Amino acid sequence: MKSHLLKFIVLLFFVNLSYSQAWMTNLKVAQSLASAQNKMVLMVWEETTKYPYPVFVNDKNDNTVFINNLFEDEIVSPLIWKHFVPVIVSDFKYGEMFYKIKGKRTQKYIDKFNDDSIKIMDVNGNILNVSNPLENYENITELIENYALNTKFINNELKGYRTDKNFYSTYYLASKYLDYAMYMNKKVRSKLIDLSTIYLEEASLLAETKASEDQLKLSQRVELLKIQQSLIRKRPKKVIRQLKRIDAESIDNSNETFVAFLYYTAYRILNDETNATLWESKISSVNLKKAQLIYNLNS
Repeated sequence: MKSHLLKFIVLLFFVNLSYSQAWMTNLKVAQSLASAQNKMVLMVWEETTKYPYPVFVNDKNDNTVFINNLFEDEIVSPLIWKHFVPVIVSDFKYGEMFYKIKGKRTQKYIDKFNDDSIKIMDVNGNILNVSNPLENYENITELIENYALNTKFINNELKGYRTDKNFYSTYYLASKYLDYAMYMNKKVRSKLIDLSTIYLEEASLLAETKASEDQLKLSQRVELLKIQQSLIRKRPKKVIRQLKRIDAESIDNSNETFVAFLYYTAYRILNDETNATLWESKISSVNLKKAQLIYNLNS
């Protein structure tokens, strides 16, 4: 009953906002709305809104137009709402949010979290558009083209993680982000792989809380998914080296098909049909299709 009431309130809030085009100010509500709409969250710190925030946007003729203040422009705001769920987060929330990522992210990620720029986040609050400091004003059109992802592809995994954060829900979300990356251009693909890594590292920590007899199996699964990242980054030789460093006798039975998939795909990319054939019979039809996708990506 409570969940239905919350959904109704969120929907009502969204409808009201859609008319006014005001930005949201509650991150949790924004995340819930983004989840329902299969969108990413566009977030800025409240302090940022107290001053003019100049941006560029491309018009219908693809001309670059200068906008003096992102937060007051009546043309850009509806455009943002169409592709993201925008939210302004109080600086009082900074400490609580920083505590959750302290010691768990790269310095580049922390710098992005701290600065005044626009942050594109998934519904769990992890930043996608981690990049070098801006030299020029941000282009809203380019942000939309690159980061306005339709998250329907990973919707089930996102919901599973939000409902029950455990090793498996975290691992499956990391894996699905990696699958999603294969369909993106090079720039966004790299960002999604980095996002996948965040969840993989979290899964690795969760594996350590499992019974000792399960830890090796789950830790191996995490390591193998990290190796798969190298396939998508077009580094098949590195994959072969990484796999050969793993003691074959230590591979858990449940992970043998994953190892076979990685070997097969890497050898296919390297056009080593002799070695690829040795592993092909151990791979499911689903993974053969995935291997073909990765092969096409590397061609």
